[in-house]
Amino acid sequence: MILANQPERQSWIEVTVDCDFPIQNIPFGIYQHPVKGPSAATRIGNTLIDLPCLAQNGFLNGTGAEPTVFHNNFLNEFIALGQPVWRAVREIISEIFEAGNPLLRDNLILRSEILSDATTAEMLMPVKVGDYTDFYSSIEHATNVGIMFRDAENPLLPNWRHIPVGYHGRSSSIVVSGTSIHRPKGQIKSDAGEYPVFSPSHQLDFELELAFVTGKATVLGESVSTADAADYIFGMVLFNDLSARDIQRWEYIPLGPFLSKNFGSVVSPWIVTLEALEPFRTSGPVQQPEPLPYLQFQGKENFNINLEVLIRPESQPEQRICSTNYKYMYWNMAQQLAHHTVNGCNINVGDMYGSGTISGPTTDSFGSMLELAWKGTKPIKLADGSERKFIHDYDTIIMRGYAQKDKLRIGFGEAVTKILPANK
Repeated sequence: MILANQPERQSWIEVTVDCDFPIQNIPFGIYQHPVKGPSAATRIGNTLIDLPCLAQNGFLNGTGAEPTVFHNNFLNEFIALGQPVWRAVREIISEIFEAGNPLLRDNLILRSEILSDATTAEMLMPVKVGDYTDFYSSIEHATNVGIMFRDAENPLLPNWRHIPVGYHGRSSSIVVSGTSIHRPKGQIKSDAGEYPVFSPSHQLDFELELAFVTGKATVLGESVSTADAADYIFGMVLFNDLSARDIQRWEYIPLGPFLSKNFGSVVSPWIVTLEALEPFRTSGPVQQPEPLPYLQFQGKENFNINLEVLIRPESQPEQRICSTNYKYMYWNMAQQLAHHTVNGCNINVGDMYGSGTISGPTTDSFGSMLELAWKGTKPIKLADGSERKFIHDYDTIIMRGYAQKDKLRIGFGEAVTKILPANK
């Protein structure tokens, strides 16, 4: 049992029943301290915990993490210390904030220095993303796309059930929740047109994803097995991989997405560690045919994580338009990382790996507007009377996710972005 995960543990910090951040979560992020600048933090309930201040006052002694590692623009240096340090930091934080521990609870002066309101904090990118890979690992999503654009009788390409399909994306345009994204421009060719035109995208879409962050590097030529993959994964974030479907349709043959994908992807600010998610492991779909030996695995490698997307039109309330679950993923994280490195590709601390759009088996569990509105043929009606085939200017996209087992709830918070008109 990971001590910090004990389900019966309670905190002296107030945590509501529906909160994503109980004492068993202890996620990691970076916030803008009003005086000290970017600083590492964790969170319990709606209370932000300043990690440099906690460490400077001796609370993290013996964990292997010096105070200076937390006073950084990103978490990469802390993550690079390795899994024994992550675990030690989580466990001692769990002890400090346990209900019966008076050490910090009764020190009002230190509490005022270490604790602040998480709901008003300016959150920054949690990691410096060196490389970013996006997978295509939901069989429901791949099937839906295949039916719409290829062959309804044979929607999956011949390789899909044999390898976790993926492509290398653009890390520079991954931004933290709260960042607005301008509608992209590019070449678009209609079915009726002889030539493409240059235009803002008319089919801007979200893709509901989770992404994992690697916490351990490899050298060129080294591979990571499915059995060892968990040792290389620090944690997960919500990931909105925005897509311009009309630009994508014209450009993706023969090399795949380019301008349709690299204009902006939005992540939630708190990295939920893989350790915190351990209680929610579950079995995934049966894989047929049986994968090649390097993709085979033992145990439960999927996670039961509830996910949803809401749209908030300008000056209107938010409205949920889909809900799904990460457990539907056909290819799991261990297989994705094993496949990514089987050829000797080296990975680094802070690299990010998108799951690909997560869709479920029902029409309200599809993870993109492309599927929900079925290529624009079944518009979604919103409460204000408007319809959506794709995302409109000034729409705000909100993604949420959490895992729940009995009374234990571990969540990710939100990944939020507002779509602005294309730049002139």
